[in-house]
Amino acid sequence: MITWRKSSKSDTGGQCVEVRNDLAALRDSKNPTGPALNVSLDHLLVALRAGRFDH
Repeated sequence: MITWRKSSKSDTGGQCVEVRNDLAALRDSKNPTGPALNVSLDHLLVALRAGRFDH
């Protein structure tokens, strides 16, 4: 069964990201039926640390 969770530090009206229980996807908590980013958190962190994402 797929479940989603967000940080216990998140407030109820904030801009939050949820993580899937298997840690293989992220989604916008304000749009739970919308698209999800299917990526391993390990791979995402490696890419962020290497500077592969621009904002």
